[in-house]
Amino acid sequence: MKYLFAAVLVAASFASFSAANAAGGCGPGYHRGPYGGCVLNRGRVVVAPRAVYVPPRVVRPPVVVVRPGGRVCPYGMVWAYGRCRVR
Repeated sequence: MKYLFAAVLVAASFASFSAANAAGGCGPGYHRGPYGGCVLNRGRVVVAPRAVYVPPRVVRPPVVVVRPGGRVCPYGMVWAYGRCRVR
């Protein structure tokens, strides 16, 4: 009995597999429209590649930042509190 049940279960699972219906349930020659209704196919549909607008690149020169040179203290001293101090 359990073998019969297993065989029926396997047969039912293989029978339930079928090809996907690309028409969305509308049947041959029809397809689903934008609002879900069935719409008649009208000949071939050719989708041409659309031109993608690419804005021109604006090339700007790099920004030059001029900053004053650092404070230079003699050897053995360090810049602290606005003047050169001994380490």
